[in-house]
Amino acid sequence: MKALCKLRRPAAALMALLFLAACSGDPGTGPVEVTWDRDPCTRCGMVLSDRGHAAQVRVLGAKGRDAVHRFDDLGCAVVWLEDAGLADDAVELWVADHRADGWLDAFSAHYVLGNPTPMQYGVSAQASAGPDTIDFKAAREHILRVERETNIHGGNLDSARGPEGAGGHHHHGAMGGTRTGEDDAG
Repeated sequence: MKALCKLRRPAAALMALLFLAACSGDPGTGPVEVTWDRDPCTRCGMVLSDRGHAAQVRVLGAKGRDAVHRFDDLGCAVVWLEDAGLADDAVELWVADHRADGWLDAFSAHYVLGNPTPMQYGVSAQASAGPDTIDFKAAREHILRVERETNIHGGNLDSARGPEGAGGHHHHGAMGGTRTGEDDAG
């Protein structure tokens, strides 16, 4: 009887651990839950609030130790991936569908250009192809071209914030115009 009780304790502990792991919130693949208006963009620091243009990158790690990064704009994710030198097969890239609630695999999504996006890259994802859609490769090329030509983030986000590291940097976007930080108002 004592041997049976000894077997039950580890089994119960294992079941409790498996239950807690299942409830941890990270499914191990795919996008994770976003705390809208709270989670910051990994690249630019803006909070994720536009549910139609956010992105997530899951960097595939050894032994299931993945890291998930959240972005306010697909453009931030693409530029971050480029800067990090991560190959497509080393990550999962998820993008919000601008027409429906949910996440799409960014590598197989279809994209339209010209919509206002949080960082003004102007790239919106959708599930279905249309007469004006482009594939991920063309969307990435567009984003990197916008980054090169307009230097949206000033090349270095920390130095773009000024000597005190506070706001005040300008974002020149693909959609034209300038977005100015609150520190520039006065």
